[in-house]
Amino acid sequence: MRLFGNIEAKIDTKGRAFLPSVFRKVLQAQGEEVLYLRKDAFQPCLVLYPESVWHQEVDSLRKRLNRWNARQQMIYRQYVDDVEMITLDASGRLLLSKRQLEKANIEQSIKFIGMGETIEIWRNDENDEPFMDPEEFSKALEELMGNTFDDPAINFPERE
Repeated sequence: MRLFGNIEAKIDTKGRAFLPSVFRKVLQAQGEEVLYLRKDAFQPCLVLYPESVWHQEVDSLRKRLNRWNARQQMIYRQYVDDVEMITLDASGRLLLSKRQLEKANIEQSIKFIGMGETIEIWRNDENDEPFMDPEEFSKALEELMGNTFDDPAINFPERE
């Protein structure tokens, strides 16, 4: 599944927003009718998980945790307690609960950001919180990807 893009939208007075059509088309093509919504564990945004992705996430987390460890049980409980099942209405709108919107400090103007297998929902304001400064981004990307010549798995021709 490939969900990419950055699309601005508005939430109506009832807490509904249109899921951008570019995302709806990908989800429909994959047969994904149910979404799961939860507050991100690290950032002030909400995350929409297609049903199959949500189940993979929960299974992966569950496998890493010991059911007989009280702290690990609390981690799992808190992770799954905060989730809401979402279905789109006939117009392609989703209902965002007031509780979830408050957790992410979201008001009326939002942006949907496709993150590959999930969709983040951010408050749309001027500070551009989910993104790095362009210069910082290029340096971080160079650090991350610039050392591929040192990776023995990549077969590059000899450097001269």
